[in-house]
Amino acid sequence: MTYDDDLDAIGLLCPLPVLKARKRLKSLEKGQILRLQATDPAAVIDVPHFCAEQGHELVGQDETSGPVGVTYYFIKHG
Repeated sequence: MTYDDDLDAIGLLCPLPVLKARKRLKSLEKGQILRLQATDPAAVIDVPHFCAEQGHELVGQDETSGPVGVTYYFIKHG
């Protein structure tokens, strides 16, 4: 999946991945996609919840294409 910006939140625990994603999304324009890299097990719940509450769209999630334990979240700025 293509994306416009990349945020490395590997090793950060809740709520830091979501807080950093919120800050980074502010610098993107509507419709652009942020790839968030996270290892926090809570991110699987936190990221979709954050997107729903903030009006963004989680357009993809991938646990298979990177290192073990890293999940990639693709968030479209709403």
